[in-house]
Amino acid sequence: MTEQRSIQRRTGGRSARVRKAVLDTTLAMLAEHGAERLSIAEVAARADVHETSIYRRWKTREGLIVAAMLAHSEQMLPVPDTGSLRADLIAYAASMVRMVNSPLGERLIRAMAATEDSPDLAGMRGEFWNTRLDSAGIMIDRAVARGELATAPDTRLVLEVLLAPVHFQVLLTRRPVDDQYTQRIVDLVMNGLVDRRA
Repeated sequence: MTEQRSIQRRTGGRSARVRKAVLDTTLAMLAEHGAERLSIAEVAARADVHETSIYRRWKTREGLIVAAMLAHSEQMLPVPDTGSLRADLIAYAASMVRMVNSPLGERLIRAMAATEDSPDLAGMRGEFWNTRLDSAGIMIDRAVARGELATAPDTRLVLEVLLAPVHFQVLLTRRPVDDQYTQRIVDLVMNGLVDRRA
């Protein structure tokens, strides 16, 4: 029994190492080449794992890309719970700023924006954003439950209005984005939400 537990622990540890190696390699390749040039064969070679291990876990190239992007964003964009919607939105936007200001984050955003859409890649992008916005929507749900908002707004729209200016600055104007800028965006969003109570 002891030997069996030891084998299970070693297997679990290897599985976690393989997962990390594959996802880290995928992120690096996305930053280097964009999604359209990423191949599972190259990911496997660079991560030093078998292609079958990748296909077993993630099924498709698009599934792998989504998993890598979600793992990175979950680490860099935790959903805060401060007890206040304004503070939650400021903390969330500040996390986004830190991500896009990091070398990897900026390269990933630029690589994904430059990607030419195929149906598969468009579906991958949609799945990524749907998952991220659904998980972040709990900030709005909690605010409604606390009575900060009289009615539930369009959660997706609120988060898109919050995050779109950050991406606009990074991709189009190339101007620096800092916490002061995001606080101004949050205040505009909050003004629109509070006006719903009137």
